[in-house]
Amino acid sequence: MGYLPCGIYHEYYKQDHAWWQTRFVYVKMVLLVLVLILFPYLVSPMWLSVAYTISYYILACMGVQLLIGYCGQITLGHAAFVAVGAYTSAMMVLFIPWPKLIVDWGLAYPISMIAAGIAAGMWSVLFGLPSARVKGFYLIMTTMAAQWITVPFIITQYVSRIGGRGHYFSLPPGTVKLGPWVIDSDVKVYYLSAALVVLLTLVMANLLRSKVGRAWIAIRDNDIAAETLGVNIVWYKLVAFFVAGFFAGIAGSFYVTALYFVSPEHYEWFFSLMWVGVILIGGVGSLHGTIFGSMFVVLVFKFLEMTIIPMTDMFPWFAMKLIYIKESAFGLAVVLFLLYEPNGLSYRYWQLKNYFNLWPFSY
Repeated sequence: MGYLPCGIYHEYYKQDHAWWQTRFVYVKMVLLVLVLILFPYLVSPMWLSVAYTISYYILACMGVQLLIGYCGQITLGHAAFVAVGAYTSAMMVLFIPWPKLIVDWGLAYPISMIAAGIAAGMWSVLFGLPSARVKGFYLIMTTMAAQWITVPFIITQYVSRIGGRGHYFSLPPGTVKLGPWVIDSDVKVYYLSAALVVLLTLVMANLLRSKVGRAWIAIRDNDIAAETLGVNIVWYKLVAFFVAGFFAGIAGSFYVTALYFVSPEHYEWFFSLMWVGVILIGGVGSLHGTIFGSMFVVLVFKFLEMTIIPMTDMFPWFAMKLIYIKESAFGLAVVLFLLYEPNGLSYRYWQLKNYFNLWPFSY
């Protein structure tokens, strides 16, 4: 929970559950929306790709945060569900003979995005079924099995070869449309990513305030006590896996617009591990942690690229070692956060916010 500024209090239950509880928060959120809208006109094109990569990480990590942070279910195979979403969306856009009306109105991609979320959610539920009987280490092995079965086997050996293709699906320019809006530039990809992040964050936050969200948190804190109180833990665990998979499918479908092709290389096991590391850095059990962790990791990777690439003229071998340097830096960051800031960046944000809210009594 957070504290209200000194001298401000609530008189009604509705006020206590309002999204924006003070005028300052209202002004802050309006300014945030304005910054999101004007961002493409304030920065160079290079930073647009950084911005929508952060959005992609947020969308992908949201499901990981739900499972680990709010429901207490360990997952190390989330990239598999993102891959299912990406391939479902790309194949529906490429191979389904859509009626001319749907193509003209630009509805094929939005329909494929929803279908991608549902397909990834159902695939996630399939591998979430063992959570009814196992937990901890055994559940880790189950979710890892999802990764190895889905990406290296099903997608690489069979799905990616549909239509005579050898490795990946490439979408022709102008294929991805959202209504009359052809997503063919970094600016449009950025706006789509920002809209998806805002929308799915609102969905996630409202879910957590509902009966379903309270059941997830009860299962995370003590599943035996939750079951004793009448919570159907099997049902709610499977709902958590479906919603997490749905978010992953949306993330995979979105990333198609950024790359205009899909390949198994983008969904290797490292990404499943990295997205768990993102929420450890940002803060487990916090929506802010998903955002802060994604920003931290993507910006650190970008900083390393900007630092190392100019040095490749003097040290050419740096270019070949860049990926290993980035992975090593990520691993070091996770270790340092676990040692010195185990609650993540969101905890520091919470402390800073409460310091100002409680001033001059912030001791």
